[in-house]
Amino acid sequence: MKLTTKLKLLVSAAVIAVSANSVTVNAEELIRLSTYVNEVDIRHEGFQHFASLIAEKTEGRVRMEIFPSATLNGWSEGIDAVLGGVADVSHISYDDRLPCYRAGAFYPASVNLENQIELDEEMTEILSEEAAKAGLVNIFSSNYSYDQEWWFQKENVNLNKLNGLQVRSIGPLVSEMIEGWGGSPVFVSPKEVFQSAERGVVDGINMGVATYSSWKLWTVMPHMINADLFYGNVMYMMNKNKFDSLSAADQQAILDASRETQKWLKPRYEAWVNESVGDAVMKGGGSARSLTEEERDMLLASIQPFWDKELTNTCGKETADKIRALLAKHRQ
Repeated sequence: MKLTTKLKLLVSAAVIAVSANSVTVNAEELIRLSTYVNEVDIRHEGFQHFASLIAEKTEGRVRMEIFPSATLNGWSEGIDAVLGGVADVSHISYDDRLPCYRAGAFYPASVNLENQIELDEEMTEILSEEAAKAGLVNIFSSNYSYDQEWWFQKENVNLNKLNGLQVRSIGPLVSEMIEGWGGSPVFVSPKEVFQSAERGVVDGINMGVATYSSWKLWTVMPHMINADLFYGNVMYMMNKNKFDSLSAADQQAILDASRETQKWLKPRYEAWVNESVGDAVMKGGGSARSLTEEERDMLLASIQPFWDKELTNTCGKETADKIRALLAKHRQ
């Protein structure tokens, strides 16, 4: 064989090898998940578990990287981040571009969380068409019904008579509650709540216990009211084009990993929340008061008629009725 022929064969082999390596490298699909929770929060451990399961179930074809503490996008920027390519998956706040999600995934109701995973799956199905039209698909439900509560500087505040108190709100439903009970809602992102409370910008806070505890907020606003007034589900939605670009097997692997993670996380999340409240009350000088069933029903009755109109107006009666029936089925 001539030397030139040998060289051509060697070059061809090298090109083939490089091409093969490129295919191998490109075969791993990276999914960037953005979340507002920080690394102290038990839910961060849940996302790590989710990522591990995805890698395992896809045999390494898909890898998830987690960006905590709103490092990729803030609380209200989830849709823009996902559609704009800043993140592939993000928490989605209650945005006007998803009006039925805004009205239905955060709803005034006392829910039984025994079958939480099934409840969230049914809610995802009801809202899936709206999400798809916006270019999104829900791949993970972060249910916070268990711990979305209220804190105040002073003990024994009457939620029904806020008397002008400035209270941190997370969205339209909470703002309506605060105004209806005589207070003034103030929107503050999770990362800025500590400074707002410390400087007296707010007199009260509506937030999840997990987020509240992980940001060490008990030290500045120590008195909690355990009201149990919400069905709350922050969905982590993925760019639909990116999800659709994955093989059917990898899509299913992500959804299976999500369901397994939610089941794995639920008891750990609830135990961590309980421990956080107990530590704050026993060691930090805080207090925690639970509303009576009568108090809870009175507060829900004051907001549900208004929010039911909002739900019907934004979702249409057929979809709104499905949401109401679902939450009634899981009523506490």
